[in-house]
Amino acid sequence: MVTAAQQTASTTDAARTFPKGFLWGSATASYQIEGAATEDGRTPSIWDTYARTPGRVRNGDTGDIATDHYHRRSQDVALMAELGLGAYRFSLAWPRIQPTGRGPAVQKGLDFYRRLVDELLEKGIQPVATLYHWDLPQELEDAGGWPERATAERFAEYAALAADALGDRVRTWTTLNEPWCSAFLGYGSGVHAPGRTDPVAALRAAHHLNLAHGLAVQALRDRVRADAQVSVTLNVHHVRPLTGGDGDVDAARRIDALANRVFTGPMLNGAYPEDLLKDTAALTDWSFVQDGDLRQAHQPLDFLGVNYYTPTVVSETDGSAAHTSDGHGNSAHSPWPGADRVAFHQPPGDTTAMGWAVDPSGLYDLLRRLSADFPRLPLVITENGAAFDDYADPAGQVNDPARIAYVRDHLAAVHQAILDGVDVRGYFLWSLLDNFEWAHGYSKRFGAVYVDYPTGTRIPKASARWYSEVARTGVLPGA
Repeated sequence: MVTAAQQTASTTDAARTFPKGFLWGSATASYQIEGAATEDGRTPSIWDTYARTPGRVRNGDTGDIATDHYHRRSQDVALMAELGLGAYRFSLAWPRIQPTGRGPAVQKGLDFYRRLVDELLEKGIQPVATLYHWDLPQELEDAGGWPERATAERFAEYAALAADALGDRVRTWTTLNEPWCSAFLGYGSGVHAPGRTDPVAALRAAHHLNLAHGLAVQALRDRVRADAQVSVTLNVHHVRPLTGGDGDVDAARRIDALANRVFTGPMLNGAYPEDLLKDTAALTDWSFVQDGDLRQAHQPLDFLGVNYYTPTVVSETDGSAAHTSDGHGNSAHSPWPGADRVAFHQPPGDTTAMGWAVDPSGLYDLLRRLSADFPRLPLVITENGAAFDDYADPAGQVNDPARIAYVRDHLAAVHQAILDGVDVRGYFLWSLLDNFEWAHGYSKRFGAVYVDYPTGTRIPKASARWYSEVARTGVLPGA
């Protein structure tokens, strides 16, 4: 991935050319696509348990089969090659590799990923491996889960196993995907696995995810090839105050601390922000942060992965307003510890099937902010995309013009950020395939490729063909 400053990105009213070497890819996650939930030694993750609990997931859907990628791996890699993708971001299933979260690896689990990586490389597709996309082994959750320090230590051991098996071939690694969701949706609001609703546990989980990240970076650096790149992916919230009033501005500051700086502080600066500690002081004294933890969490990274879908709009409130307009699912429990006096608002404009506002300006503003805050750290868009109510027509075609418009406009925002000096190295469309969309089950389709779930048939949507041409040429056509 080249530095944007090293190449010139051009723009006209009709088309925009991205820098030479810009990385074009797509992304998935293990629990959302693999299936084979009990094969070859795999044991339940927290998402298996959560999905099998009545009332947790729409329609009682589970990831037991998902898109059956475990058995259709070669077909899916061939499809990526047909679409001309330069890279594929996938996650390793911890319970497939290390079923109890302890001890030696299961070779059959590692063999699946070895074959996947080999097939990607044979097709000229760069593998980008994420160690954790939310499927914690259930046995570790039974022992306390992410609120416990031992889980971070187990994660470092798992990272070492993965690096020993794949580190000679995988050049790009991500430790965690969206730790905010793991901590605050999993342990705060309970709308994600494991479904706990304890604000202090959520803060403890956030800290131990920070620690796990740092320990895993060190384990990777000790084992992977010298030219490997190591990163973390954050769903950095672009938080806007509803008005310019002092109360709304302070509400935005408070949410920014809980959504973003709770991770960027330790990981990128080596300290928690003082305002976060003050905002949550009524809940905890943060004594779970031990001497040396922040030094361990603060490890040099080669780039920062950024996931963006929609902005977050907040205001000050008297405490009577619910948090349910934050776009993260409905619960009687808030994922925002210490932010009871903050209200969330639906941004104006068109929305996706998730109810999320379509606002590419938020991505541009976010990239500019990250570049200003961390000027020496390259950025990669590791997830961006949209769910719409897609269907196959009688001719077997899936036309999704709204998704094409969404991706085109967000890529235009990325291109403009590059022109304005932001070092963005690549873009990964979410997602390659329609898949299990967490608590929404199979009711939401994010894929560039349509999946007929009863048969497993893959049908590239119009957006897949459109994105394929952009990836092949590096040129974004005009509207």
